Amino acid sequence: MNELAQRLRELSSAEDFLDFFAVPYDTHVVDTRRPHLLKRFFQYIRQEPELPADNEQALYRCYRALLIRSYGDFLAAPMPARERVFRNADAHVPRRSLSPTLPSATHKLVSREPA
Repeated sequence: MNELAQRLRELSSAEDFLDFFAVPYDTHVVDTRRPHLLKRFFQYIRQEPELPADNEQALYRCYRALLIRSYGDFLAAPMPARERVFRNADAHVPRRSLSPTLPSATHKLVSREPA
């Protein structure tokens, strides 16, 4: 097994990958787009027609360029709804439909602690 492949297996978070490939990043962007960033990175790797197989330095540079591209995708525009992991609940359940099921301010809350 080559050294680059071994080192990549040790990485787990988006920050690990960004640090390993020396890509400067904004922590807020990574915090809000972490799963999407790595997913896009691996999609780009799979789509790459010719990855340099016999040259680790060239492969490192190629992976780095793909990670920079992935990160850049999320800097340019807001995340499309189809890529969001956590969708806005209001988009699926109108607040008005929840109102009858919620206790009103006139209901007395009862403590369940023993007296």
